[in-house]
Amino acid sequence: MTARTGDTPPPHVADGSVPALDVRGVSHAFGARKALDAVSLDVPSGSFTALLGPNGAGKTTLFSLVTRLYDNRSGAIHVLGSDVRRQPAAALSRLGVVFQARTLDLELTVLDNLLYHATLHGIGFAAGRRRALELLEQDGLADRARDKVRNLSGGQMRRIEIVRALMHRPRLLLLDEPTVGLDIASRAALVALVRSLVVQEGIGVLWATHIIEEIGPGDRIVVLHRGRIRASGTYEELLAQSGRDDLSAAFLQLVGYAGEVAA
Repeated sequence: MTARTGDTPPPHVADGSVPALDVRGVSHAFGARKALDAVSLDVPSGSFTALLGPNGAGKTTLFSLVTRLYDNRSGAIHVLGSDVRRQPAAALSRLGVVFQARTLDLELTVLDNLLYHATLHGIGFAAGRRRALELLEQDGLADRARDKVRNLSGGQMRRIEIVRALMHRPRLLLLDEPTVGLDIASRAALVALVRSLVVQEGIGVLWATHIIEEIGPGDRIVVLHRGRIRASGTYEELLAQSGRDDLSAAFLQLVGYAGEVAA
């Protein structure tokens, strides 16, 4: 993808001094219903940040604003220092996304799905094929490259969607409820895969989920409930802030379900 005038990457992106994602004062409404209310959060480069909230909290709306499916008319959203409204090409070229709904073409092969994505990002056929086969080999899926997607398991489809999101070498990866519909083993494998990307590639990850078990000690957590940020900090900080000794109880405490915690 060729950057347009005004889409020049900001300085210091490579050294991690610019957050992978910086959201400031973003609100969004659907008619009279406010889906997000002055949301602010950041995802440092090289971090696993969990966006924790129940269904309907506003997680998907936030992802739609970051990816420009919706237009943010308030506040500001920056990806590696590039404003998604003013510098969309630069911002989106550094962003990889795995949406909650499956978006692979079931009738195409795994390799063809990846090559199509590469073309959209201006990657030539030969370079795209090399990159696709390299990523599939790293993920242990090289032997499925020529299989139609419909013949894969649900966990394998999710892994291919992550491979596709990495084709253009993004520095920020957004995953919206990526383990929905997966069994326990597939879910654990997917979480481990994404965590390894943080360590090995130094990318920033925003992992949206309502499943407490996908979050662990040392993770950064942003609690989103009814369109508002209720708490943010490390796993350990949220436990201390809530006065609870496990994250499930801490979450209920932080979003105002103290009665349910006591029960």
